[in-house]
Amino acid sequence: MSDNFINGEVSFWVHAEGRPKQRPGLPGNIEADVAIVGAGLTGLWTAYYLKEARPDLNVVVVEREFAGFGASGRNGGWMSAKSPGQFRRYAKAGGRDAAIAMEHEMFAAVREGVTVAKAEGFGEHVVQDGLIHVATNNAQWDRLQGTIASLKDHGWGPDDYEVLSPTMLDERVRVADVRGAYWSPHCARINPAEFTFGLAAAVERRGVTIYEGTTATAISPRRVETNRGVVSAEYVVQAIEGYTLSLKGQSRRFLPMNSSMVVTERLSDAQMDEIGWHGAELMGDVAHNFAYIQHTADNRIALGGRGVPYNFASSFDRSGRTADAAIEQLGNRLIELFPALDGVKLEHSWSGVLGVPRDWCAGVNFDPATGIADAGGYVGHGVTGTNVAGRTIRDLILGEKTDLTRLPWVGHTSRNWEIEPLRWTAATALYAVYRFADREEYRTGTAKTHVSAKLANVISGR
Repeated sequence: MSDNFINGEVSFWVHAEGRPKQRPGLPGNIEADVAIVGAGLTGLWTAYYLKEARPDLNVVVVEREFAGFGASGRNGGWMSAKSPGQFRRYAKAGGRDAAIAMEHEMFAAVREGVTVAKAEGFGEHVVQDGLIHVATNNAQWDRLQGTIASLKDHGWGPDDYEVLSPTMLDERVRVADVRGAYWSPHCARINPAEFTFGLAAAVERRGVTIYEGTTATAISPRRVETNRGVVSAEYVVQAIEGYTLSLKGQSRRFLPMNSSMVVTERLSDAQMDEIGWHGAELMGDVAHNFAYIQHTADNRIALGGRGVPYNFASSFDRSGRTADAAIEQLGNRLIELFPALDGVKLEHSWSGVLGVPRDWCAGVNFDPATGIADAGGYVGHGVTGTNVAGRTIRDLILGEKTDLTRLPWVGHTSRNWEIEPLRWTAATALYAVYRFADREEYRTGTAKTHVSAKLANVISGR
């Protein structure tokens, strides 16, 4: 670690951009056409598209901290087309064609996010170079081949992915002990804080008011109660994902799963030459306790993973401090993938929470009778999923029947998570099993997924 190592302070992205000056809080009781709870990407995209379609609408956003404080400002910077749920479950709910339409809408949302960022002036570091998934042992390669085989069934065509041999991968990035990989063009690299701050500013330019330092305590039909007053509105949008447990009666709706990241010091050109990573591709492995990785615009490597995946009673450190064991685990994984970076110092670590539904499938919901809409449960794929959700909520609120409102996640709900201590015991045990399975797959060189991981997948519902 560097002598000035930082742990927490929201995220490296927020620290580097500079924590923004807090906007004024709610001045008291007010009325609006649409009240949005949460100034993360779900809430901001919803506001953006509502005002684009209906500039006359009075749209307000209430936020406990500041726009981008949550997962939107802490994530790995993957604007990827990975569906925020399981294809088989969406296909069961709406049919195979609907599940394929969901995949294609995610492809389109990547392009849309890039286009909006460029048009609104916050796309300087947004680069669509795609996403690489790598396998670094035999069992991972077997799983990855299974994934590749399923892509065609999911509606992916020859322009949507390319299988890479180890030699072909070396031309993009040199990863230790790689067995194979595939690349998809449907992913863009972003700086999460820069992106979210920019979208918030774009929303304000359209006439939306964002009230920060304002904590929503309850949501009911046409009404949002906060610590600073009540917002009365024809429509209310709940958009707080991993923080949903803070609302009355919703403590078990989503599991607030921790995800942690580390970022290196700035690397020299010679160090970058050692790993051969000169593009802006995003990269992930297919371990059970998987890693997600970014080559940043200023030549750092940012790597994330689950670390300590869940804390008892859904607790988490709001400032983003990361357990020492998780920092060590992530640092070790960095060197396992890129041995040439041995000795490179880590400069910052942070953690955040993402909302995980019990069936690992996100949902978008709207009840015209109450005027309440909500979206969330993106299972780590929210940078792009939020864009689709925002446009979908727009159409639902405006009463329009579109391809978006027919997607299979519309109206999808999941049962609640188990009560404590069952929830903590199960989550802790399951991720211990996943770590064990990863170790055994590396140790034995087996060509098949370890049986313990298969059992854990069944129990967890993944």
